[in-house]
Amino acid sequence: MLTHVVLMRFTDPADAPEAKKRLAELPALVSEIESMRVGLDVTGSAVSYDLCMTTRHASAAALAGYQSHPAHRALGDWLRPRLADRVTVDYVETAGD
Repeated sequence: MLTHVVLMRFTDPADAPEAKKRLAELPALVSEIESMRVGLDVTGSAVSYDLCMTTRHASAAALAGYQSHPAHRALGDWLRPRLADRVTVDYVETAGD
């Protein structure tokens, strides 16, 4: 199983709840998403990002399918102009994780 983690910092943090709502709609549209979790930051510290999204995929190919899916690309078109910063990490879970 491949886990994809994205942290987003918005130019206007007030956009984060709408982003969470739009992201939560993706699993019903994109079969390559095995599961998704989206959370909003609650501490507001100087180093905090506004939103964390974690998706799980059966393989790297499934992640690529998700990333190229028209619904994901349309959401990216909405997100990109609103983002101040974004970071990602992708990892494969191994026994004991």
